[in-house]
Amino acid sequence: MSERTTRHMTSAAGRLSIGSLAKATGVPVETLRTWEQRYGFPQAERKPSGHRVYALSTVMRLRRIADVIARGHRAGSVVGASDAELDRLLSATAAPLAPGPFPPYPSQGSVQALLAAVSAFDADKLTAALWFDWGRLGPIGFLQLTVAPLMERVGEEWAEGRMEIRHEHFMSERVGDVMRAIRLPLDLMATGPMAICATLPGESHALGLQMVALLLASAGVRILYLGTEIPSPELGRLAHELGARAVAVSVSAAADGAAVKRHLTRLREALPRSVVLLVGGRGAPAGRSDIATVDDFAALERWARQLRGYPIHVEPERSPR
Repeated sequence: MSERTTRHMTSAAGRLSIGSLAKATGVPVETLRTWEQRYGFPQAERKPSGHRVYALSTVMRLRRIADVIARGHRAGSVVGASDAELDRLLSATAAPLAPGPFPPYPSQGSVQALLAAVSAFDADKLTAALWFDWGRLGPIGFLQLTVAPLMERVGEEWAEGRMEIRHEHFMSERVGDVMRAIRLPLDLMATGPMAICATLPGESHALGLQMVALLLASAGVRILYLGTEIPSPELGRLAHELGARAVAVSVSAAADGAAVKRHLTRLREALPRSVVLLVGGRGAPAGRSDIATVDDFAALERWARQLRGYPIHVEPERSPR
């Protein structure tokens, strides 16, 4: 990784300028300054150079504040509200029928543009576009409209001979880097029950698991991310030792169906009865009453909110780009 790319990732993952914060949330710069002066949020930090910057964790809270305001509440009673109060307002108030009070920031590009960045191995362009879409679309939109289509298109390009393994590895590593950088601050803020995220033996694909972990963390679930190919007995013991409420497993379409069924049976037997075994992905088996299956990101978010004991709030659908 080049020094320039490293600096870019560190800056993006750590602090944002007020302009970048406005782009990521759709809240105008002038409004952010007014809120900081009147209500003390968002609160800026000072770099040694004197420039004002904002923590990345500010993005998700500002998006939720904007959502509550779009449902008819006044900024004065919302900006300083606690996270629990924001949850209550979001759950108790119907979603707006029209876009919120802050105009959406224009798109930085389509999946085709992301594909071009992968084809050219343009790490800076791909990274910037991914971060932009995260701020613009939110958790479900980012995964459903950006990450999943990009993964599918790269797979198609490889199958048709227009891309090679090196392109797929580049895309996977860079998308994984960005999702990890997004998730880590969310992990620090999460106060909900713990979910252990892993794949079964023989499953080496990690992006699907990272997508699950990111969405669960954005819903306030504490994540213990173990990665790929973890033996079932070890997952069972760990869940018992840590008092985890769930073990989330991602199964890709390339997985061996018979082996997946055997491993899931062993894992279910190894887990305490109180621990939910959550399985998602294109290779997840259907029709089993002893596991919880999710087949899309909205269902996963609803499951996460139920795990936390909150009423279900369905995020309005966003139009594809």
